[in-house]
Amino acid sequence: MSVSKVTKNDLIDAVYKSTDIEKQEIAKVIDSFLLCTREALEKGGTIELRGFGTFEPRLRKGRSVARNPRTGEKLSVESHYVAAFRAGQQLKNNLWNLNKKDEK
Repeated sequence: MSVSKVTKNDLIDAVYKSTDIEKQEIAKVIDSFLLCTREALEKGGTIELRGFGTFEPRLRKGRSVARNPRTGEKLSVESHYVAAFRAGQQLKNNLWNLNKKDEK
C-alpha cells in the first residue's frame, strides 16, 4: 500500500469532482468546518462525526524532568491540553480490513 499525504487542496479537488459546487465555495465550507472545530476544541468541547470519529481535548500530564530532543537540555513541562482523535467503529473496521488486504 502506498501512503500519501492528503492536503486541503486535495480535499477541495475531490469534492469538486464529485459535486457541481465551485471550488471557492468548497474552500469556504472546509475553512468554516476547520474554524468551528478549532473553536470547539479551544472551549473544551468535543466534535463527534458518527462513523468517522471524535475530536476532543485531552489533558497531558506534566513532568518535572523532561529533555529537549534537539539540545538535550533538561526542563520541566507543565500539564497542558492536546487535540486528540478517537476513530469511530466504522473507520476502525475499515482500517482493520485494509490491513488484511495488505497481508494477501
